[in-house]
Amino acid sequence: MALDEKELSIASPSKENVSTESEVEEGDHSSISSGSTNSIEESQSIRQTWSRNTGLEETDKGLEQIHTVTTNMTTDPRFEVDFSEGGENPRDWSMAKKGMIIAFMSFSTLVVVMYSTAYTSGIPGMMETFGISSKTPVVLGVTTYLMGLALGSILLAPLSEMYGRRPVYLIAVFTFVVLIIPCALATNLATMLVVRFLGAIAGAAMISNAPGTVSDIVPDEYRALAFSIWSIGPMNGPVIGPLIGGFVFQYMGWRWTNWVVMIGSGVSFFMVLIIKETYAPAILRAKAAKKRKETGDHRWYSRYDDKKKFWPLLKENLVRPLSMSVKEPICIFWNVYIALVYGVLYLCFVSYPIVFSELRGWSPGITGLAYAGLGIGGLITISCEPLIRRMINSHKPDFATGRPPPESMISIVCIAAVAVPVGEVIFAWTCTPNVHWIAPLLAGVPFGAGNCAIFIYASNYLVHSYGIYAASALAGNAVLRSAMGGTLPLAGPQMYASLGPHWSGTMLGLIEFAMVPIPLVFYRYGHKIREKSTLIRKMREDQDRLETKKRKAEEREERLKASVEERVEEKKQLDV
Repeated sequence: MALDEKELSIASPSKENVSTESEVEEGDHSSISSGSTNSIEESQSIRQTWSRNTGLEETDKGLEQIHTVTTNMTTDPRFEVDFSEGGENPRDWSMAKKGMIIAFMSFSTLVVVMYSTAYTSGIPGMMETFGISSKTPVVLGVTTYLMGLALGSILLAPLSEMYGRRPVYLIAVFTFVVLIIPCALATNLATMLVVRFLGAIAGAAMISNAPGTVSDIVPDEYRALAFSIWSIGPMNGPVIGPLIGGFVFQYMGWRWTNWVVMIGSGVSFFMVLIIKETYAPAILRAKAAKKRKETGDHRWYSRYDDKKKFWPLLKENLVRPLSMSVKEPICIFWNVYIALVYGVLYLCFVSYPIVFSELRGWSPGITGLAYAGLGIGGLITISCEPLIRRMINSHKPDFATGRPPPESMISIVCIAAVAVPVGEVIFAWTCTPNVHWIAPLLAGVPFGAGNCAIFIYASNYLVHSYGIYAASALAGNAVLRSAMGGTLPLAGPQMYASLGPHWSGTMLGLIEFAMVPIPLVFYRYGHKIREKSTLIRKMREDQDRLETKKRKAEEREERLKASVEERVEEKKQLDV
């Protein structure tokens, strides 16, 4: 009996032990609350396991007492699922698999963007088929398509953050394929405009979510390179569209500009069909749900589990892109700047036929080849990525991350911001027939190179700044960008008719010059603007809180195990 009392005395917890096990800092959500049923059940389960492993009997009430310290740990870190070894994390996939995914995403985005500009090649044929004498109503097909891309970006980018990339891709790309059929068979302009709008909503999945997919699988160090490779598709899509569309319209008619895109989008559907989920929160949520189902233990969870009901969560995710567009200074200025650049780019797809077909008398197919300068410029930017990366890495590393700050990418945008208006002004004063045709084509090289660099590295800046909310930031950017790209081309025919090709291009170039201070200001003061961002600060606080929470849980676990081992050893010595 004396020995039992001594054992109980040794095993009974002191106040110091209790306070040590339950110590927390203010704001730690894994802290105390005396009424947590889950905590008691977890403590009992741990106690039973240790009793079996150490030889202590369940009736040892003294040792039991130390393990039933009440806490409110409703999310025990030991039951949090995370990526395991063996390629479960998309960033650990093989280089070949990552390359395949980037190539598939690039091609699929190319098809969607190509459809927006291939339409312009068939405008003369549609005017004749539908009996329309004015070009402006037919140009509305470009506007409605880009408006559909804008609306689709708002809807589909948040859904990908709720349910993952893959389900959104599969449904959206299939719908996009189906909705091309009514366009190819349309008997009036109204059908064409409405169905193109609906099809673009579905196609927006590639525009808004493909950058997120690339970001999912590539580490920060090589993200710019991955974006450059992916952007070969979307950056050349506007160029390839009229190039292919011109020859297709010339030899097969305007309806085949739709059938060709449908064939390409069908291939795109099979591509996304074989790609696995890449969005880390969706993967971990699915893993936690599977673990709960297999074990019957509802304590398994992931840090990305949604605690809200469907409709409030959907509303929050749908509102976030628009909210960020009007509340976040970074989004406000970059959305305006990129929208202007994008609008002028799409105005070119209306002005090039005016300049080369109407003024120079080129055929539709040859006019499509005039866009080659834009494509070559984009490819030059992409091929120079190693040099650009070296320039980015030459910046002083961020103290917090040890890597170059996001503003280092804006150094490229500053150069591109000057190249774009320079190319525009050169084109404006060399596009008339009195100047050799090679001059306006060469003017497209700096214009295309600048556009490509702005889209790649400005998007990269948004991704680096907003982390898991990058898709929402890019979606908000796509809304204003598509709106500008859709409306500005409507003014093209009238503007070129009233101002002439020289002053029309000059006016656009001057507007772009006036916007150059935006990237310059962000390059110099971007780090201060990011520090004042409410959303970015909240993301950092959540990340710090999560790391602190996991560290404390590990420390408590180690102390508890050490305490048990110490008491087991003391019990063995007493038995001897």
